[in-house]
Amino acid sequence: MELSALPLNHPYKQATLELVYNLRENLRINQNLESDDRELIMRLEPLYQQDRERAKQEGQQDVILRLLNRRFGEIDSALIERIRGLSIEQLSLLAEALLDFSVVADLEAWLNQQA
Repeated sequence: MELSALPLNHPYKQATLELVYNLRENLRINQNLESDDRELIMRLEPLYQQDRERAKQEGQQDVILRLLNRRFGEIDSALIERIRGLSIEQLSLLAEALLDFSVVADLEAWLNQQA
């Protein structure tokens, strides 16, 4: 519970999550789990899923920003923040839409439609 209460940007959260996930996998391999171990695995599952989702979102953001930088040069920091605020579904849509963008104004218009 303490780990899930930490803010996402806490310096020890990611390192602790990695260690806990390794423990989780080791416990899953063990066929003779005690009830405390099963309960721990169940409590860790939402954290694990949340962290995987966050990592996927950050990965999509990074790829999209690299593509936009390649196409238009350096992107304004305000646009970057708007892109970082998009959901995974919106990022997927943006990845497809950016193929049709010819100027940065197209990106701005697309972002305005998502708001």
